[in-house]
Amino acid sequence: MMRSSLSKSHLPMHLMPTPRVYQTKRPSPLGDILLAATDAGLVGVWFVQGQVHMPDSSPWLSQDQHPVLLSTADQLAAYFNGQRQAFELNLATHWGTPFQRRVWQALTQIPFGQTSSYGQIAHAIGNPKAVRAVGAAIGQNPHSIVVPCHRVLGANGSLTGFAGGLHRKQYLLHHEALHT
Repeated sequence: MMRSSLSKSHLPMHLMPTPRVYQTKRPSPLGDILLAATDAGLVGVWFVQGQVHMPDSSPWLSQDQHPVLLSTADQLAAYFNGQRQAFELNLATHWGTPFQRRVWQALTQIPFGQTSSYGQIAHAIGNPKAVRAVGAAIGQNPHSIVVPCHRVLGANGSLTGFAGGLHRKQYLLHHEALHT
């Protein structure tokens, strides 16, 4: 069961503490992946090469042995080996509007090996006319693979946008179809 801290804080931004962000890079069948975490949970998963919307990780501390990063790396390895269909990670989202966070939360409800559409996600969050805004929010998802934005297709079932590249989206969907 994935636990998420996607709710908005009630503190003014200037009073909110800035948590330390730790990072590590790990290999995957799709190229190296950048993992980032705080002590509260996983901050993000991005492809090192060809990723759109990549954050500036230069101020983050390299920490290969951080427990959240180790757990994430182990679960991703099991996923790619066909031994895991769901992630059990605390998500600590530091980015996103309340709307984006609702969209990202809705993505976690798409089962392994199944797909949804942008319109279905818009309906799921109670805003059926926001299909384009849903697409834009999905494109900003900081938890690639773990929050399965790759499972969202166009209304006609076509492969559309993926911040990690359509070749990776196609691979992930094929991988899940093989291991369902």
